[in-house]
Amino acid sequence: MLALLRYHSPDRDRQWRETVHSVWQEVEERDPWNREAHHELLTYMFPDWHGVAGEMFHWAQERCAHVPRGMPLHVLPLVALAESHRTRMKKEGHRYGLTVHPWTDNPSTQQAWVNWWTYRAPSMPHAAFHEDANYLAHAMSFANQHRAAAEVFDAIGPYATDVPWSYCGDAQQLFARHRKWAVKGSGP
Repeated sequence: MLALLRYHSPDRDRQWRETVHSVWQEVEERDPWNREAHHELLTYMFPDWHGVAGEMFHWAQERCAHVPRGMPLHVLPLVALAESHRTRMKKEGHRYGLTVHPWTDNPSTQQAWVNWWTYRAPSMPHAAFHEDANYLAHAMSFANQHRAAAEVFDAIGPYATDVPWSYCGDAQQLFARHRKWAVKGSGP
């Protein structure tokens, strides 16, 4: 239902927002930590859809404040950050690329590491594990946390996802390069 609302809602329409809110209340009553629902609502809030950057970041951070440890929802702020980067690259092109990457010193990366990664059940990865782990590996890599990222790359294996890597260049090249740096950084 959230996906349908995203595709069919008029831009920033108050009545549709009320419908989205009522659907979200149903989600929270039925399955308050549903990963797909959280990602759908976050995507609804992307500026290219029906939201604004501040709202997107605020909602992602607010949700993470309540999510139990060990749940992959702690990567939501990293998804918002990657989307913000993609949007700015699209609008500002090469001029934006000359600024410092938004992952440098971003507390959301460490929060995802501490609250999801260190508490997750490694022997029982969830269905979208590779997608979530790629967001974390990407954020850690661009924050120059290569040593710690080695553990994430090891768990990912060769399964690079196009998003978020493609937001910063060629997905396969970036994944391979950062994976190599992570492995090298974790060595003796």
